[in-house]
Amino acid sequence: MVTTLAHLDKITLISIQIPMALRLCNPNPLSYCHFPPISHIPTTATTRFSVRGSISNHNDPRKLVLEVKEKLEKDHHYLPVGENGRDDEDMIFWFLKDRKFSVEETVSKLSKAIKWRQEFGVSELTEDSVKRMAETGKGFVHDFLDVNDRPVLVVVASKHIPSEHDTVENERLCVFLVEKALSKLPPGREDILGILDLRGFGTENAEIRFLTFLFDVFYYYYPKRLGQVLFVDAPFVFQPIWQLTKPLLKSYSSLARFCSVETVRKEYFKEDTLPANFRAE
Repeated sequence: MVTTLAHLDKITLISIQIPMALRLCNPNPLSYCHFPPISHIPTTATTRFSVRGSISNHNDPRKLVLEVKEKLEKDHHYLPVGENGRDDEDMIFWFLKDRKFSVEETVSKLSKAIKWRQEFGVSELTEDSVKRMAETGKGFVHDFLDVNDRPVLVVVASKHIPSEHDTVENERLCVFLVEKALSKLPPGREDILGILDLRGFGTENAEIRFLTFLFDVFYYYYPKRLGQVLFVDAPFVFQPIWQLTKPLLKSYSSLARFCSVETVRKEYFKEDTLPANFRAE
């Protein structure tokens, strides 16, 4: 009975800490990476897109790309150009799809993403720059694709210790791993698989800020790049965290699947491509 009460005390404690963390948390939208070439966009489209915020409707996606490009040059001329810049037509088209071909919404979201990318220093992230945090083993990009040919980003929650690890370094590692996973996308694939290994997770590993940061990365800067996220063997103590975090994840909460290690083994990998930490002992 003493053990049960102690466990409940931890739940109560984390329920108090999480709202406090929410108040301290200031989610900061993030970036994107490699995009399908615009040459794949048909010259004419059979679908007539309703472009909210634009002067007129267009049936040619190329015209929308050019319209966004012109608005970015006019209203956000200070933003960088080149790959992942304001004149990157492939990236513009990707964000247009995310914003349901609304020119105004695309310009708004994309300009913030490019600005964040510049300020965060995404292009400067390297293996060496995140080496110290990567050596904790808290996150890595798996060497093999899953059965659906998606790159796999694994986060080991029990190795995430907020009291010992620097927040900025955590976020830099997070973005570096997202970029690395996207760089492994094979032809024909556009999204990745995220796996949150919750075995051994305890209150000392809880950090609502980092979890929301991770999803904000995908929502604001890598839209439609996260195909699914697996919450593996989630313990009871994780439930209050999920209930508080879920509303913050917007549409991405529908991508979450709670499952067992056995499910990961049987449904997502072949025996020779399974991540080592999920292999049977």
